[in-house]
Amino acid sequence: MTPPLILFVGEPMIELSVPQAQDAARLGVAGDVLNAAIYMQRALRRAARVELVTALGRDRFSDRIMSFAKAHGVGVARIRLDPDRGPGLYAIETDAEGERSFAYWRDASAARRMFGPDAAPDFAALDGASHVFLSAITLAILSAPVRAALLDRLASLRRAGVTICFDSNYRPRLWESVAAARAAIDRAWGVADIGFPSIDDEMALFGESEAKATRRLKGYGMSLCVLKRGGAGPRLLVPDPGGREPVFARAERVVDTTGAGDSFDGTFLAAWVEGQGVHEALRHAHEMAARVVAAPGAILPDATSEEAAAARAS
Repeated sequence: MTPPLILFVGEPMIELSVPQAQDAARLGVAGDVLNAAIYMQRALRRAARVELVTALGRDRFSDRIMSFAKAHGVGVARIRLDPDRGPGLYAIETDAEGERSFAYWRDASAARRMFGPDAAPDFAALDGASHVFLSAITLAILSAPVRAALLDRLASLRRAGVTICFDSNYRPRLWESVAAARAAIDRAWGVADIGFPSIDDEMALFGESEAKATRRLKGYGMSLCVLKRGGAGPRLLVPDPGGREPVFARAERVVDTTGAGDSFDGTFLAAWVEGQGVHEALRHAHEMAARVVAAPGAILPDATSEEAAAARAS
């Protein structure tokens, strides 16, 4: 049986992480879909191919991102190389409660042209996928014509049996307008099979209460939808869980919320693809997110071989 091919479509970036009350920054690599891909790769127990779809340049920082992805087991064969552009850069700071603030330099990043020119986008990098994962950040960095064409292509792929996974990472500064963001994200939910909305994102974008956002999300026709609610824990919206919903323990320590949602997505997808069932997937994903917020940075250090073996056996 051919292993599933899960494609993560988005923008990896060079990260400058600035610790509290310090002037020196730490150089790293991050990006929402890359983070999710890494956590999925780590959580997999059986064979599956996890690959990144993006564009990078032909420079040392692009090489750094490529090496980082490969070191974490994420495939890079579908990365387009743009000789005229390089990766985006962002700086991140956290406050005493672990909440983040960002500054970005990404307007001319190669990832904005990951599918080529606006007039003739090329989506061949998506061919052969069993699953395609992307986020609202992915949509936001693309031009409006390519964004619309990508959503058309994803709808076609879904009709052909490919599972489309979408996360509502809403970053207002990346969008040309609130109206454009609402229209694109609304359409993306209609294209998605598996949804990972965050309640804060949905309420910020659509101006709704949690109850109203829940009703709207249930109406898109997703086969599986998990509402991420931070410390309150995830809530399964679709399919209807029936009966009493599981209660998830709050994280005991919150240092840095960076990457928590990404780790949830990747860990959940690994369990789901391997047939562990939705409740097991929710449990594993929430536990991973709780570990991530207890440490600085989006990517936890690699487990030792013994720890990895124990995790696979659990």
